Amino acid sequence: MVITVQDFTGVYDNQPFMQELRQKSANSADIHWLDCTKIVGTDCYCDDDAIKEINELIDNAERDSDSNSAENAPSIHFFDNGNYHYMSKLWTDKVQEPFSLVVFDHHPDMQPPRFGGILSCGGWVLEVLKSNPFVQNVTIIGVADRLVDEVRTELSQSDEAIFLDKITFIKESELRETDAPASFSRPTPIYLSIDKDALAPAFSVTNWDQGSLSTETLKAIITKLAANHKIIGIDICGERSHDFEGNEQHTVQQADALNNALNRELVEFLREL
Repeated sequence: MVITVQDFTGVYDNQPFMQELRQKSANSADIHWLDCTKIVGTDCYCDDDAIKEINELIDNAERDSDSNSAENAPSIHFFDNGNYHYMSKLWTDKVQEPFSLVVFDHHPDMQPPRFGGILSCGGWVLEVLKSNPFVQNVTIIGVADRLVDEVRTELSQSDEAIFLDKITFIKESELRETDAPASFSRPTPIYLSIDKDALAPAFSVTNWDQGSLSTETLKAIITKLAANHKIIGIDICGERSHDFEGNEQHTVQQADALNNALNRELVEFLREL
């Protein structure tokens, strides 16, 4: 299993597990540490120049990978906080077979573009549907109920209404009643994209408002999906903001310890799928 870490803000500096990965990347072809901190035009929105630079970093790292790595193991991609969730669009651009996209997120990330079609953290899912010929359908899990209603109304009144038939929303309130969604009717491979803001603050500290999903429910859903479908890629974002100074629930140190433990737990769990 190849693990790629894209460091955009330096937030991983205070997570011992992520620093372990960074150290191992110097001698392992299966761990890539990509320093993206000096790439301009990436925060929330990603312009064309930044996309080109990011893709070049990824391509260079993949050329250096060990060809003997486990071919059937999905790669894991970490890419900082939720402002960079658009990276899932760039990673899924590399998929060359029909697949279903499953997103864990407290937000639908389906806002129509507001700045000349520029890729954004708030609209990347819609861009995948519009531009990727291999995506069959999208399921977004843990979205705030009010946001589901808002995005359905907004899309139904726009040219993007044609994509509504390809989208399934599993609202945050529905996750309180079930451990996992029903399996997809067709055995297409699945690409997972996890924004940890779908989780309750007891499990993670992120840079956006958070949902109520537990880590155990997240893992139960993924386990059920993996039992019936091939997982072809896994993205993880949702770190705290780099300038986070603490809140009523967590100090900076508590936030880093919580996120560090969760990242380690997720990697250990996903390696066993």
